[in-house]
Amino acid sequence: MAKSYEPGEIEKTIYAQWEASGVFAPSGQGPGYCIVIPPPNVTGSLHMGHAFQDTIMDALTRYHRMRGDDTLWQPGTDHAGIATQMVVERQLEAAGESRGALGRERFLQAVWEWKGRSGGRISEQLRRMGASVDWSRERFTLDEGLSHAVGEVFVRLYDEGLIYRGQRLVNWDPQLQTAVSDLEVTGEEEDGHLWHIRYPLASGGHLIVATTRPETLLGDEAVAVHPEDPRYRHLVGKTARLPLTGRDIPIIADEYVDPAFGSGCVKITPAHDFNDYEVGRRHGLALTNILDKAARIQLPGSPYHGLSREEARTRVLADLEAEGLLERAEAHKLKVPRGERTGAVIEPWLTDQWYVRTADLAAPAVAAVEDGRIRFVPENWDKTYYEWMRNIKDWCISRQIWWGHRIPAWYDASGRVYVARSEEEARARHGLSADVTLSQDPDVLDTWFSSALWPFSTLGWPDKSDAMTRFYPTQVLVTGFDIIFFWVARMIMMGLKFTGDVPFREVYVHGLVLDAKGQKMSKSRGNVIDPIDLIDGISLPDLITKRTTGLMQPGRAEEIRKATEREYPEGIPSYGTDALRMTFASLATQGRNINFDLARVDGYRNFCNKLWNATRFVLLNTENADCGNEGDYTLNVGDRWIVSRLQETERAVEEAFRAYRFDLAVQALYGFVWDEYCSWYVEWSKTVLTCADPLTARGTRRTLVRVLETALRLLHPLMPFITEILWNRVAPLCGRDGPTIMRAPYPHCDTSRIDPRATADMQILMGIISAVRTIRGEMNIAPGARIPVLLDGASDVADLVGANEETIMALARLSAITLLPLGAKTPESAVGLVGAIRVLVPLEGLIDKTAELRRLAKEIEKIDREIERARAKLERPDFVARAPAAVVEEERRRLADFEERQRKLREQEARITALAS
Repeated sequence: MAKSYEPGEIEKTIYAQWEASGVFAPSGQGPGYCIVIPPPNVTGSLHMGHAFQDTIMDALTRYHRMRGDDTLWQPGTDHAGIATQMVVERQLEAAGESRGALGRERFLQAVWEWKGRSGGRISEQLRRMGASVDWSRERFTLDEGLSHAVGEVFVRLYDEGLIYRGQRLVNWDPQLQTAVSDLEVTGEEEDGHLWHIRYPLASGGHLIVATTRPETLLGDEAVAVHPEDPRYRHLVGKTARLPLTGRDIPIIADEYVDPAFGSGCVKITPAHDFNDYEVGRRHGLALTNILDKAARIQLPGSPYHGLSREEARTRVLADLEAEGLLERAEAHKLKVPRGERTGAVIEPWLTDQWYVRTADLAAPAVAAVEDGRIRFVPENWDKTYYEWMRNIKDWCISRQIWWGHRIPAWYDASGRVYVARSEEEARARHGLSADVTLSQDPDVLDTWFSSALWPFSTLGWPDKSDAMTRFYPTQVLVTGFDIIFFWVARMIMMGLKFTGDVPFREVYVHGLVLDAKGQKMSKSRGNVIDPIDLIDGISLPDLITKRTTGLMQPGRAEEIRKATEREYPEGIPSYGTDALRMTFASLATQGRNINFDLARVDGYRNFCNKLWNATRFVLLNTENADCGNEGDYTLNVGDRWIVSRLQETERAVEEAFRAYRFDLAVQALYGFVWDEYCSWYVEWSKTVLTCADPLTARGTRRTLVRVLETALRLLHPLMPFITEILWNRVAPLCGRDGPTIMRAPYPHCDTSRIDPRATADMQILMGIISAVRTIRGEMNIAPGARIPVLLDGASDVADLVGANEETIMALARLSAITLLPLGAKTPESAVGLVGAIRVLVPLEGLIDKTAELRRLAKEIEKIDREIERARAKLERPDFVARAPAAVVEEERRRLADFEERQRKLREQEARITALAS
């Protein structure tokens, strides 16, 4: 066995063996347990959010597989309509071609070819994360079976009047020239202006209207004021002259208006603002669409016709200025909606689209959560779900692109629409002869439409299948809070509608993975971390290149380079998958945000090394030796204690998995393996293994291998690779066999093996050893020096100490242990307390009093200076008032730490001073 754990190629080899052996597939035995993977975009690569939730899903899958459940983790990818089309269009442009020139059929052929070449990248990255999905069942949202399910759902909903075509405002990306969902729109604060414009009144005078988009006044249909605003109440029902148009528009009263914003008068443009659209509906205002699909002014005969929004703004402002209607302009911060993929300003645009009528679907979906058929974890997310579902709007499901599920609707020459599963069915259903020309709707469905069917379409619906019977409803959905509306709610609605049951029993909602400073990871900030770089490592030059290539704001490249050099001066080392997975699990606290700190990954890489080295020690002392699988053996107090603690750890981990508290599972496992098994029990065993009693040595060897083997099984769902390697070496030593740890049973607490007496005894013995070690460190006694120890008040544990004297002396490096009689006089000593027992280390002759006092004086002087600096900083009002709260709190913590160290050093100085010279 190698001296250190180097994950590298080992992980790839192990994964290939797992996949080839088919162990990821359901066993066919035990109760069904299914998780469907949130399908990543086929264009995508693994990001930190994916890696985090994939760790959680794989941990649950492996845990339930080992518990004997018939476990399926259903994989697949999303066709990602807009994103994929953009990727292929850019490749065509680079080759001097275009989508339009190719035509629809040839373009779609080119996309499928791209998918065949490049669409599997994220699946390969999932393998690197150790994902134990059943690859034999991998699905794609545009595969034949899922496309059949999509068509079936569309037609059924249409036939029931739950899908319709109508004209409404949508988020319109003028660069892509398609409607987009709210999730595909970003809104960051930008510098802009607020222009104050005079709208003349028919009765004389004018109203001042403030707007951030003066070009849209060409589509104004009213000026609104608050009904209780005394400044304008008398004008309600009158008209104002719309600047630059010659049109008169009404002055209306509506509670939407904020009297404190601007002048308290708001221009209403129903066809180009979502809030104005609702105001217009309430007041019966016309919808004047002034823009075309490229966001150019569409007003034939107007001097602004054909201008872009930006050109129109410049021209409108100049004309307002010329007519004396521009009151003033002021700098103004505003959130600008931009397309997530293009960066183009999103336009609220009036257009014909297909919609799902959601109210009738939402009511049963709300009831399913209210009556407990679906449970959110943490439970507070049900409030977010209810809020959205009870205020749900009809869902725009059409997109003006080519890659996706084409709308199953056909039109005749007069525009009549025929919805069916195919053109042949449309003709048959409506009695249309072959000479009636039909053309299919050119739009495709929103990607979220097919995703809403994912839990049941991937299992074979609408056909009756063994998988649907066995695994639907699925057990748990693991997802981020940002798509509760866009995906979770829609899956619940569709699942109930088409299967009569919920799609999953529980929804585990995890937080957003942020950087160490609590900032969202984004390309523009230059703080994105690629999970594969954490697994394999990356050099500083390559990391800088990755972070600065393809920036939407190239001017930030130098700033990002410098920040990266500060944060990662040596690049990122290779940590391996297990360390990364343990880090993610440790951060799964059920909080809203997850601050990712590289130091944690380093800590869990050390944990892997600790586990590896402990296993090497165990193998060195147990392979080719009698490990007590047969015959008699004796367990000493240390053996009984570690077995007892193992049971309690098993119980804690089981409770943590049941509650989706993966952070608590990690705490329990880390504490047991590192702090108890490695740091205490392995060291304890070294003395026992050399003892003359063969039964005791056999008992310790038995305990060493059995506890380690069990710990490996406990760890496996979170750390699959290292546990697989080590288990295959350790398991045979305790009589276990099997091709893989993945199919070994998950440990379960045996309460009969919990031993309170052994735990209490070991607490005393470890306390004595720890007290001596603490004294040795505090008093600067040489680590290798053998020292005597006196135990005062230990008469009740004399037998316990006597039975374990050799081990105590070895671990504490003692020359002698003396139990003092009651009331005995003690020399000047350093003292530690273990309950009522005083642990005394006589100091005379152990240290150089003069040299030690000199050393302590220097230490105290140094600490005094640190305290003075920290106090001075905290006493500055500007620091406390202006510095971030976290920085101030950190400084207070540092001061408290310095003061505690100062107190301990002064106590130590007093003890040394009291020693005889």
